[in-house]
Amino acid sequence: MSIPDNSELSDEQSRQVAEAVREEIARRRMSRQTLAEQARLSLSTLEKALGGRRPFTLATIVRLEQALGISLRKPTAAPSVAAPVVSGGIAPDSLGSYSRRAVEWIEGTYVTLRPSFGDKDAIYAYRTDIVWDDAASSLVFREGARLDAAFSQFGEVAVPNQSGFVYLVTNRHGQHRLITVSRPTITGEMYGIITTLLAGRGSLLTPIAAPIALLPLQSVAEPSFGRLGADDRHYQLYREHLRKTVEEPFALFVQGVA
Repeated sequence: MSIPDNSELSDEQSRQVAEAVREEIARRRMSRQTLAEQARLSLSTLEKALGGRRPFTLATIVRLEQALGISLRKPTAAPSVAAPVVSGGIAPDSLGSYSRRAVEWIEGTYVTLRPSFGDKDAIYAYRTDIVWDDAASSLVFREGARLDAAFSQFGEVAVPNQSGFVYLVTNRHGQHRLITVSRPTITGEMYGIITTLLAGRGSLLTPIAAPIALLPLQSVAEPSFGRLGADDRHYQLYREHLRKTVEEPFALFVQGVA
C-alpha cells in the first residue's frame, strides 16, 4: 500500500473515530475487551485510543473496521486517511450493482422473527436495521435487541436483479451466515430462510436452517423482543408470520432420503 500502516490520524479525526467506536460498542452492548479481541488489538491500545491518550493509526482503524463490519473513516481533504472513492452510489457487482435509489424502499428497521433454537415452542425476536453506507456504497445491516448480544450479526446486503431475493450476508474471517428473503411485500414484510451455525456444548457448532420473517418496525405496536412464549401478547401474530413463510410458500424445506 502507498499509505503506511503506522500513519496517524489528526486529533480531530481520532476523536471522530473514537466517538463512532464508542457508539457501536454501546449499540451492540459489547465490552471493550471483546472488541479488542475481535480486532486483534491489545486492550491497552484500544483504551488509550478511545480515551484520546494516543492517536489512531491506519492499521488500528482497519482492524476495528473488520471487527465491526462498518467504515470508521470519513472522506476528508487529507488523502492519507480518506476513505477510498466509491463508485458513484452504485453497489459492487458482487452485491448486485444496485443504486441507492433502486433499493431505498428496503431501508428501515425490522422486527426479525425465527424459531427459537433452544425451545421448539418459542419464537426468537430481535431488531435488524438496514441502512445505506456511503463508504461501502451499498446497503448494510446490523442486528440489535438480541438476548445473546455477543452473537449479534452485521454485514452486507446483496440485491441482485436475477433472483428477485434479498441476501443479508455475514462474513467474519471466512465464517458465513446467510439470510435469504423475498423482496418486501406491499406491506413491507420479507420472508425466507436463515442458514447459520447452532452453538452447542463447548466448541460444538452445527449447521442449522430455519424460516425467518422481517416485519417493518412501524407495523408492530410496541414490539416484543427476546425469546417469547405463548403468554406474550405478540406471540400469535409472530407465529402467523413464521407460518406464512412456509405456507405461502416463500421458502421450502425438503427432507431427503434418510
